[in-house]
Amino acid sequence: MLIALHTAVRPDRIDEYEAAHREVPAELTAAIRAAGATSWTIWRNGTDLFHVIDCEDYARLLTDLERLPVNTAWQTRMAELLDVAHDYSSAGADAGLPVVWKL
Repeated sequence: MLIALHTAVRPDRIDEYEAAHREVPAELTAAIRAAGATSWTIWRNGTDLFHVIDCEDYARLLTDLERLPVNTAWQTRMAELLDVAHDYSSAGADAGLPVVWKL
């Protein structure tokens, strides 16, 4: 399944956000893959961040990652950089952007 998300980086933290994503911990990427994601891409337009996640089951991905120490540490780091964060709680399973059109 494909999931699209919107988050937003703080205007004064863009460089730091991008630098952090050049150094995503291997343990975190392995955990994301183990939770069923086959890809995760983030685009930035100004402070708006658009994510597309290809995964087996988004709700399961969130459940598997929600309390995982490597992910909670990453989310704590991201919380310092973001105005709008990705919701990793199981309630976040319904937070994807709605599909408007598809070719």
